[in-house]
Amino acid sequence: MKVENLQIKIKRFLKKLKFPEFLHHFGPKKYKLENHISGFLAMQICQLSLRRVENFSKMFGQKCPTYSALCRSRKRIPINLWQKLLKLTAGLSSGKVAIDGTGFSKSNPSFHYLKRIDGSNPKNYTKLSALLDVKTKKFLVMRIRTSPRHDMQDVKYILNRIGDVKRFYGDKGYSAEWLHEMCYWKGIQTYIPSKMNVHRGHFRKKQMKNWDKKEYNLRSNVEAGFSAIKRKYGGAVRAKRIEGMRVEIFCKGIAHNLNLMIN
Repeated sequence: MKVENLQIKIKRFLKKLKFPEFLHHFGPKKYKLENHISGFLAMQICQLSLRRVENFSKMFGQKCPTYSALCRSRKRIPINLWQKLLKLTAGLSSGKVAIDGTGFSKSNPSFHYLKRIDGSNPKNYTKLSALLDVKTKKFLVMRIRTSPRHDMQDVKYILNRIGDVKRFYGDKGYSAEWLHEMCYWKGIQTYIPSKMNVHRGHFRKKQMKNWDKKEYNLRSNVEAGFSAIKRKYGGAVRAKRIEGMRVEIFCKGIAHNLNLMIN
């Protein structure tokens, strides 16, 4: 994807979302909001640092903020803008959605040299819970945390930010009676296998009447989506604060959706 085409698409998306042209109303009107967002997307697509993004854009004659301006704007861009951009690039949902969680390393050491020096592998990571459309294979909603959390803590947040859902896929980690009940009253058919020796629950039994193993196998598409963004855009984050981590991971998801949209 060319940098020029990327900026044109971002400009159209921001115009559709009715966001202001500049990030700050009273600040200097030197760089537009589209310049900041396209810089962050180029950082993930090409897997560059902020300094190299600035040099990379100048090579192609594109207007890009300095690396320090990009670093500051990561804290100022509201999270609802990234959520809306992710949803806009995902397009219309088919109603079949799958949820799962994964982790992005906060450091990216060479495992070859870690083995040579008898070093320990990094254990702490940034947690991502995401909702993916199993037909279009695009990400619809994301929730990022700075440290590992149980998958069930983000289900309500994610389901409340998606519209029409007909079928909801999840692994055994999402097998809870309250989730089956919530989906039942919303008219959502769940495809979540029960944990070992857990068969109680009025709403769990109601939802399990329509259980189909072949239909449940569509859940693996969300794991394929995680694998795709990690292979193409990296499995680690460079930022040390939550604002920067959100920007990087949201940009990975938006770039993934844009790539599917173009192809």
